[in-house]
Amino acid sequence: MVDDALIAAAILQAVHARGAGKTICPSEAARALANDWRPLMPEVRRVAQELANDGQIATTQKGQPVRAQEAKGPIRLGLP
Repeated sequence: MVDDALIAAAILQAVHARGAGKTICPSEAARALANDWRPLMPEVRRVAQELANDGQIATTQKGQPVRAQEAKGPIRLGLP
């Protein structure tokens, strides 16, 4: 079972590794946590939004800020 702390750690590790001004796909964090990563995507988006609410990451779509759980289609995660 993958809990929120593991998801948050995977997201933060990935965005910090990518660096300022660059972004990751949420699936990169999910893939780091499980071979069967697709079922994790709703949880990854939820945790990403919590991290964004706390100011730890930014969630964007086509370069514009979005709420991770409300956005339709692909989003990106990066450093704020």
